[in-house]
Amino acid sequence: QGLKPIVSTESPTQIFGTTTKLASDLPATDSFLGKNKVPDLQKLFQKADGLPVHLKRGVPDKLLYRTTMALTIGGTIYCLVALYMASQPRTQ
Repeated sequence: QGLKPIVSTESPTQIFGTTTKLASDLPATDSFLGKNKVPDLQKLFQKADGLPVHLKRGVPDKLLYRTTMALTIGGTIYCLVALYMASQPRTQ
């Protein structure tokens, strides 16, 4: 008697009428992905020019950095003022 195989050795019946596409039948992906920018960015960020990484791309990075710092400092001041106002007793 022995054990019977669990998996059927017969090929399954086709569910849908269309066949699947092979990877070789698909169009090349180079046409819509564009140029690989990673090597250029690696050269830019690994250059030893004394700048921190978050400022290496010039004016846009400086603008984002300064905006973030301004919002952080402004938010901290707003929180401290709100805490001060909340800690004062209400006058009636």
